[in-house]
Amino acid sequence: MKEKNQTLSALICTFKSAQTRLLWVVSLLFLLAACQPSDKNAKLQQIKKANVLKVGILFNPTSYYVDIDTPAGFEHDLVQNFAEYLDVEIELIPSYHVSELLPKLENGTVDILVGGLTPTKSRSEKFRYSPPYLNISQKVVFKQGRKRPNSMEELDAPITVAAQTSHYEKLLSIADEYPNLKIEIAENSDPNEILEMVMDGSVDYTIADSHNLSIVRRYFPDISVAFTVEKKQQLSWLLNDNHDDSLYAVLIDFFGEMNVSGELVALEDRYFGHVEKFNYVDTRLFMRAVDKVLPKYKDWFEVYAGDIDWRLLAAQSYQESHWDPKARSPTGVRGIMMLTQPTAKQFGVESRLDPEDNIRGGSVYLRKLLKRIPDRISEHDRPWFALAAYNIGWGHVQDARRLTSKLGGNPDKWVDVKNQLPLLRQKRYYKKTRYGFARGDEAVNYVSNIRRYYDTLVWIDQKAIEDESIASKKNDAVQENKIQQAL
Repeated sequence: MKEKNQTLSALICTFKSAQTRLLWVVSLLFLLAACQPSDKNAKLQQIKKANVLKVGILFNPTSYYVDIDTPAGFEHDLVQNFAEYLDVEIELIPSYHVSELLPKLENGTVDILVGGLTPTKSRSEKFRYSPPYLNISQKVVFKQGRKRPNSMEELDAPITVAAQTSHYEKLLSIADEYPNLKIEIAENSDPNEILEMVMDGSVDYTIADSHNLSIVRRYFPDISVAFTVEKKQQLSWLLNDNHDDSLYAVLIDFFGEMNVSGELVALEDRYFGHVEKFNYVDTRLFMRAVDKVLPKYKDWFEVYAGDIDWRLLAAQSYQESHWDPKARSPTGVRGIMMLTQPTAKQFGVESRLDPEDNIRGGSVYLRKLLKRIPDRISEHDRPWFALAAYNIGWGHVQDARRLTSKLGGNPDKWVDVKNQLPLLRQKRYYKKTRYGFARGDEAVNYVSNIRRYYDTLVWIDQKAIEDESIASKKNDAVQENKIQQAL
């Protein structure tokens, strides 16, 4: 800086004309700019220098949860991709309540805030939204058994929503239109806790986001949709509105690349592509079977699953036979994993009606199919290709992959291949394939059903972990209280 000041002094003494004075002013501005840090790139440079992206994230079934020891969730995986894009590590700061995370974003404790967030007036006044990446709707829901209302005017009891959420602001924005509408604010509950309150009858109505509802109804099938209150809402991440464009600019590039590459669609399919259709009766039957039938066979699923998640094997078995060891199909496949006679013989199954032997043989067969999946296919997609092959044969799956490639899709992504599998029923397509006709649409439904059953089993385990944690904290609090009283 000292050398630059000496240079400026020399310029002033040497040049006296108006033209040179103008040149000097321009030079001065450039030199001063060079001496100052660039505010526009400050945030991104800060993240790069620290080599860590600090993320406030909400605990919920769509955003972030821990399955045994493995973190998962749509938002979690999306953030993971963004961190890889920046080539930095992630530090997650999770919470069940958005009200706990907003101050952390405002004071810079976190760099971004994610968790299925939709724009609201109050947030827009303080924060900045990233480019949107998913469209959802908002629906009024209730527990099955009461008369279905068709509008806000027909609500016969209060509607309860969590504080500082888009649901709360939506109700505030329409309150004047419905003077008889009774709104209750749950200060210390998140939207998913309120959905559980709907189920236990302590809350009559609430608002739920469509993508979250589609997952939650797999565990709580008695939650019914009354009507849609907001048809289209865009999910975005929240950034600090500090006039720093660097992080926002790189998010534009990131989401643009995710869209162009198809990775965003694949990620959406991974979490939501199999939950669009809801069957109340089937879901209730499955939940009942989990309680009453699964315990008979759970140990064998765990023992013979090998490196497969036992819950995936159990979900497949339910799709095959509803856990009926004597099940038989019109085509002659039998048992709890519905094995053909040749397959049973190949894997040493002596009796297809012996549930333990059948589970063992089915597991070996599925693991063999998994080994045939090309290594370049993502670990997230590999199980779905293998399950489709279990249903219609690996040769037909290969035909569908080749067809997908010819039609401009990615043969290594399940989200693309599942769209082309049904074409194997049509002569103009299957006559050009190696293995000919196949019921590809049935394979797609087969995989989708297994994914839904698997999600439910994962949620049951996750819920058990959460309940155990809550019970442990309550027990610790009781013990601490006893110690304090003793002192």
